[in-house]
Amino acid sequence: MSIVENSSGDESDDEREKKEILQRMECFNRLFVIASSSVQLYYEKYILKQPCMDSKQSGETWIREILDGHESRCMINFRMSKIVFTSLLRVLETRYNLQTARNISSSEMLGIFLYILGTGAKVSQCRERFQRSGSTISQYFAIVLEKVSRMAIDLIAPEDPFFSSIPEQIRNDSRYMPHFKDCIGAIDGTHIAAILPPNEQIPYIGRKGIPTQNVMAVCDFNMCFTFVMAGWEGSAHDTRIFLDAIRDPKYKFPHPPNGKYYLVDSGYPQMKGYLGPCRDQRYHLPDFRRGRPVSGKEEIFNHSHSSLRSVIERTFGVLKKKWAILRDMPSYSFEKQTMIVVATMTIHNFIRKHVGRNDADFMEYEDINRAYENIVDSENAHGRESDDDDDDDDDGDDDGESNNSSGFEMELIRDAIASSLMNSL
Repeated sequence: MSIVENSSGDESDDEREKKEILQRMECFNRLFVIASSSVQLYYEKYILKQPCMDSKQSGETWIREILDGHESRCMINFRMSKIVFTSLLRVLETRYNLQTARNISSSEMLGIFLYILGTGAKVSQCRERFQRSGSTISQYFAIVLEKVSRMAIDLIAPEDPFFSSIPEQIRNDSRYMPHFKDCIGAIDGTHIAAILPPNEQIPYIGRKGIPTQNVMAVCDFNMCFTFVMAGWEGSAHDTRIFLDAIRDPKYKFPHPPNGKYYLVDSGYPQMKGYLGPCRDQRYHLPDFRRGRPVSGKEEIFNHSHSSLRSVIERTFGVLKKKWAILRDMPSYSFEKQTMIVVATMTIHNFIRKHVGRNDADFMEYEDINRAYENIVDSENAHGRESDDDDDDDDDGDDDGESNNSSGFEMELIRDAIASSLMNSL
């Protein structure tokens, strides 16, 4: 009996051992299959991979084709003429150290930058257009943005820092000369949509109902920006931004010399060097077009003041028409969004100073009547949103620039100009 039992036990041990061997072999086979698959995937992805950017037309080839092709193609894609593109590239290379990298030329870097600003293209679109990776597109966009930001210091400034001569646009126009011979430019603000995380949006939501940055700018009568203060919250009042700009030396605001002045709308303080309109009278040009004829010296003054000050609204109009990125800002950091606004103004000035009145976008806004038909975005008439009675930040000028003293001086200048305009009719 015991012998049979031992024999059965031996057989059971043999079967268990065979099962264990089979299980181990099966486990080994599974591991082998998994390992083989992993090796195959690695080989196909990293060794035998097929590039996704496989177009025969590289970004460099496309840039060269644009610069060798019809003028309109450069305007459509880079928002400037071929000669301006070449000049801008040369200035960035020689003065601001934009350099060709190992696998990308400086001309392609600039092309990527201008293509994004001018067309509002997203990184995914630029990947296909330039046959570059998304990281490469972002890297060189940031590099050119830094160079143009440095150029802004030199380019966004008055041509004549002493304002020693009468602007040509006033000197050669009997509507303004000699009445506004001491005027040196115009000031206004505009809103640019801002992309922010939901928990940071509230301070940036103003009258527009969406997050924006409030940008104050000064321009001359050649439609060039001479000062910019970007990055303020959309809820900030124009007066608060203005006073900060003129009072803090770090911003290097181009203050008007004694006897000179900027044109401002009624949303700004009435202070020495800043001439606003007559209050409680019609002011904006569309109001005059829709209503009765101009009458009385105060309305005559306001009409001329509004007509001359429209240069800042028309300059904003050119800026927003030319650079699509300002109408649909990507979700960059807010600091980068602010840099982009300043960069577009810098290139705006570069174009204006290099081709004068031969740029199609500037030509469209040269004429006041045509310009107002084209300024569809009410943002370009931002002065109408200003309310000089509801600003808590404009409740006193501790440095002596109060409405009682310097404001009275500007009233005298306004009255003298109004009388001069009246007598010239």
